[in-house]
Order: sequence, then C-alpha cells, then structure tokens
Amino acid sequence: MDDMKWTEICIHTTNDAVEPISNILHEAGASGVVIEDPKDLFIDRDTSFGEVFELRSEDYPKEGVYLKAYLPVTSFLAETVEEIKQSINALIEFDFDIGHNQVTLSEVREEDWATAWKKYYKPINISKKITITPTWEDYIPRSDQELVIELDPGMAFGTGTHPTTILSIQALEAYLQKNDTVIDVGCGSGVLSIASVLLGAKKVHAYDLDEIAVKSTSVNAKVNKVDDQIDIKQNNLLNNVAIQADVIVSNILAEIIVRFISDAWNNLRSGGLFITSGIIQNKKTTVIDALEVQGFEIVEINELEDWVSITAKKK
Repeated sequence: MDDMKWTEICIHTTNDAVEPISNILHEAGASGVVIEDPKDLFIDRDTSFGEVFELRSEDYPKEGVYLKAYLPVTSFLAETVEEIKQSINALIEFDFDIGHNQVTLSEVREEDWATAWKKYYKPINISKKITITPTWEDYIPRSDQELVIELDPGMAFGTGTHPTTILSIQALEAYLQKNDTVIDVGCGSGVLSIASVLLGAKKVHAYDLDEIAVKSTSVNAKVNKVDDQIDIKQNNLLNNVAIQADVIVSNILAEIIVRFISDAWNNLRSGGLFITSGIIQNKKTTVIDALEVQGFEIVEINELEDWVSITAKKK
C-alpha cells in the first residue's frame, strides 16, 4: 500500500457540470472527488469540529470550478483518462455547459494525500443513527443512540460519504434485525460491514476481489473494534460461497450486481433481503428486471442524487 502512486486528475469546469462529471469520475474508479469552488472562499466555516484549514485563494480558479479526483497509477491509466475525457465531452450533447473543460494530470505521493484529505473530510451524519468521522477527529456522539464509524480514507475508497454508501447504510438501518448474518459483497473500505455490526448483526462475511480493500476493511474493522464479528476474505463476488445469510448488501455497480443475482438468491435464507446500491439512475430498470426474473420481490427503491438503491426479498 505504501508505495502506491496516484494521479490527481483536475478538470476545470462549471458548477452546472459538477454532478455529471463526479459520476463519470466515480464510475471510472476514482475514490474521492474534491470540488474546489471559489464560492467556498467566502463561506463561514463551522469551527466546532476543531482545527480549521485556511483555504488559499490562489489554489482556486477565477471562474468555474476545479473538480479533482485520484486514480491509482496502473498500466491502463492512460485509457481510463481517455475514457473520462470522452465521457465529459459527450455531456455537451446533453446541453451541459462544461466551461473551459481543461484536464490536467499530476502525480501525488501517498503521504501528501493524507494531509490533502484532512481539509475536506469532516464528521458527517449519514442516517438517523450513524455518523461517519475521520479517525483523526475527536468526535463526541450527540446522544446514546448515535453510532459512530471511524474511517481513515485510504486513497482507494474515499470517505464513506458517497450517495451510494449513504443509501446502503440507510437500508441496513431500516431492515437489519438483531443477530442477523450479513454478507457484504465488494466491501471496499468495510464501512457497510462495520455499520452492520453496529446495527446489531451477529456475523458479517465481507468479500472483495481487491486486496487493498481486504486490508482496508481489516484495518477499519479493528479501529472500530468489530473485527471479531467480521470475517474478511479476498473473493470474486459470491463464487464458491455457501453461507445462509439473512441480508446480503452490495454497493458495487449495476453491471456487476446483475452478474451474481442467482448466487445471492442461493446464499439467502427464505425471506432474506438483498440490498443493492451503486446503481446509476439509467441502469435502475435493468437491475429491477434481473432481480424479478430471479424471483425476488422488490421491497423498496430509494434514490439520492443520481443514484439508486434497491431492497429485494427472497420470497
């Protein structure tokens, strides 16, 4: 993990295009997306969370906004950047004003990243009960009911505050029963596994194909003192998994969810729930159709910004 190199991609665009470009970046595998908007220089900041970072006006564009995201340096980085550029250019057809549309790349060392994050990452209330806070903040819960998850945003997985994570946690909070067995497919930072335990799950089986995710989930589970209830393994989706779970949660991407719906069915007890997230709006019907073909009954559909979460039941 320590010797990983990252590329910062910076896109000079407009407020109008922030939302669609953020989605393009997330879909391309970027972890956090940082928005540098000159308007932020004039906002009174809430300083009750401790230290305040001085925002320097020279770091901000004179007009429009900088959208920055971080991509791991791999052999196919050039293709990824090319795809991002093409997707952004395609926004013009949908009448988005993309402004200067200038794209610049720069290399970032892991240690610089950690300090960069501290500017943007503050405690955030995700659902009625759950607040996510960075490990370096001394956050005091506002009530006995509040459940706090501490996350250190390794570069690979952002801060747990993406709309798809929020939707997943809200669904877990609504449906998870005490002592449930949960499977988390594509666990990433482990945030959904940790949330499941805090919400009363007895045991969570967390899987991810990415070994950085497996490490990250393991570290975050320890930080949150729930590592004895989370079993973490490197695995491709639910291949060769034979566990009877009460809840399967997966915040991944629509294209991937549809590939393991029958495995999810087989790994759920009768009456069990399959909570899926990471679904962009225009893929919603594809996932619903695939779930229904398998025999799932759609219990609830929730939406936040451009993203959708679907809770389905094994009848």
